[in-house]
Amino acid sequence: MSRLLVLAGALSIGHSSAAVAQPRSPAPADNPPVLFENVRIFDGKSAALSGPSHVLVRGNVIERISMAPIDVAAETDVRVVPGSGRVLMPGLIDMHWHAMMVRPTPVALLSSGIGYSTLLAGAEATATLMRGFTTIRDLGGPSFDLKRAIDEGLLPGPRIYPSGAVITITSGHGDFRQLSDLPRTIGGMLARVEQLGGSMIADSPDEVRLRTREQLMQGASQIKLTAGGGVASPFSPLDVSTFTEAELRAAVEAAENWGTYVCTHAYTPAAIQRSIAAGVRCIEHAHLMDEATARLMAEKGIWLSTQPFLDLSAASGLGPAEQAKLAQVVTGTDRIYALAKKYGIKTAFGTDILFSEAQAKRQGAMLAALARWYTPAEALIMATSTNAELLQLSGLRNPYPGKLGIVEEGALADLLLVDGNPLENLDLVADAAKSFLVIVKDGKVYKDTLPK
Repeated sequence: MSRLLVLAGALSIGHSSAAVAQPRSPAPADNPPVLFENVRIFDGKSAALSGPSHVLVRGNVIERISMAPIDVAAETDVRVVPGSGRVLMPGLIDMHWHAMMVRPTPVALLSSGIGYSTLLAGAEATATLMRGFTTIRDLGGPSFDLKRAIDEGLLPGPRIYPSGAVITITSGHGDFRQLSDLPRTIGGMLARVEQLGGSMIADSPDEVRLRTREQLMQGASQIKLTAGGGVASPFSPLDVSTFTEAELRAAVEAAENWGTYVCTHAYTPAAIQRSIAAGVRCIEHAHLMDEATARLMAEKGIWLSTQPFLDLSAASGLGPAEQAKLAQVVTGTDRIYALAKKYGIKTAFGTDILFSEAQAKRQGAMLAALARWYTPAEALIMATSTNAELLQLSGLRNPYPGKLGIVEEGALADLLLVDGNPLENLDLVADAAKSFLVIVKDGKVYKDTLPK
């Protein structure tokens, strides 16, 4: 009997651990149907609006799109939204977000408990959704519990594609230790940033493999490594290359064994080229990239996920040294978009806003800034269907199976009703409070400020 009890306890513990470790996909939304009447549709792919149309949402998907009126008179629970000729478009997607690191300062983040940090991130997640961003790809931070709470309906927020902790090296971007914390003992006590799950330090292929598998075990949909120096980290010059090719390859192999991919933070040609040689499929930033590297990315079909950094406002909460590094990055912004267009590199949009609630309010303004290089239609296609295409690289690790970033029958119902035509005036996305009259995510209406 005692042996049976021990076995039963072991099986129970194993079952419980597995249940916690697996990614939690939300059940189809159990919401009243929503009927948008008389809207013109930007479908996420076409540069032109549709004619006057009607869109029926049932559960969490778009059930029907029709030029003719949709008769729902027999149904008593349908929520009818009079579009009055306004534009209906997909929810926006931010491909480089840090849900846990937007509002706190670096000092506050490292000195606070994970409970407070998660509550703070929850408040920001609701604000993110209210800016019209219905999906974010989280590229570093302990956002697993936040994602779960949003998916379970405990608070409003965007869909989250989590990477878990950023994997870095000693002295790399993401290593926020002090010099007094050195030397590091392999297998010793974790640094505070590691304890919180913000980043993990790995200094060999075996350590990289271990840390990658840990993030996948927790539900990561993709893996993020820092292949070169960064702006916000105190001991990380921009010009350095960090991981060796063998270390990067260890992460790629572990991720591919799980059917997903690795993206790397990389600004310089050396860091980008080493990442590509190791099998990395998406480069983040790349602002200091040269022409030969751009050509290589295009030839290999490597994704570029970059941000329109145009000034030093993103470093307002950082010190002089970090602001100087950002100034160097800003000088490459025009060039990176010119190279991406010249060579036809698959390009995604993100913002990478850190440590500033005020800057987070400019999330839509950063999207509007793409008008410097793209037409409004090109920018909006990038922030919807193109970004959604990159999300599909997660394969079976995709926490939200279904079509995102588009308005078509059968697609997931993430929708914005816009007061104005964003294909003519991209600045509309910069003022979400005024422009986005209705916000729907997963079939649920989270905002409706239409005149009654």
